[in-house]
Amino acid sequence: MMYDEEGGMMPKLKQMIEEDTKGNYVILKESDEGFDGASGAQMSSIGIRVSRLWWSVWWWVKLVLLLSFFGILVVVFIKWVGPFFMNKEIIPIINWETSTFSKPVLAVILFTTVAVFPSLLLPSTPSMWVAGMTFGYGFGFLLIICGVTIGVSLPYFLGSIFHHKMQVWLERYPNKASIIRLAGEGNCFNQFRAVTFIRISPFPYVVYNYCAVATRVKYIPYLLGSLVGMVPEIFVAIYTGILIRTLANASYEQRSLAAPQIIFNVVGFSTTVVTTIMITVYAKRRLKELQQDDELLLQ
Repeated sequence: MMYDEEGGMMPKLKQMIEEDTKGNYVILKESDEGFDGASGAQMSSIGIRVSRLWWSVWWWVKLVLLLSFFGILVVVFIKWVGPFFMNKEIIPIINWETSTFSKPVLAVILFTTVAVFPSLLLPSTPSMWVAGMTFGYGFGFLLIICGVTIGVSLPYFLGSIFHHKMQVWLERYPNKASIIRLAGEGNCFNQFRAVTFIRISPFPYVVYNYCAVATRVKYIPYLLGSLVGMVPEIFVAIYTGILIRTLANASYEQRSLAAPQIIFNVVGFSTTVVTTIMITVYAKRRLKELQQDDELLLQ
């Protein structure tokens, strides 16, 4: 210890003398002795805060860069790639569709494909695009949601015939099975919530249609959860169809889209995609939380 003039104690200092090869300087270092370590804890806390702030800023920078890159790709597609593809593929299909089928007949065809294709393990998203191109948001949404009602109901009832095979499949894939079985547990509200999250999450649509019956989920929660959970996908499909139609009309008329139209389409499409991704990530997280809660109850 060192003492001041009044006899009080002062923290001890160690003088660590370090010389370089020329011996032209010294370094004085203060010893940690005599302190309670609070300064070190404060420095550690500050370091953690700075690190968190840095990662937060870096995350937002990456998000802005990603969205900017995605926006540039959309602009390039709309200005150059889209028109070429439209002239070669889309416009001939649209012309064939409009010249061959009337709107009532096309509505019946689209309704049938959306209702039947899931039972045949075939994707129905292209039919939703066509519904968006032809009928827009209003009637297009009603047409698709009615078809989806049958599309998720048929496999549910047909799956009871293959109930044993579905159980065998679930036993082979325990990780997938643990997610699917969440829909068959609890009361009707819990089943409805679990089915909704499963539909929003990237779990295969046509696979769950048949596997749902193996979880003993009731039909009403299964149906309502499926309809609510598929609303984001339906709106994305309709918007995609409308965007394709807009680009096809511009290409057919040999004109380019005006700057406000390009900005509106890019912002609208980007917003739709980002919103869908955020909802999907949230649903996936909630499914994981429900799965963990279920595992804790079983312990």
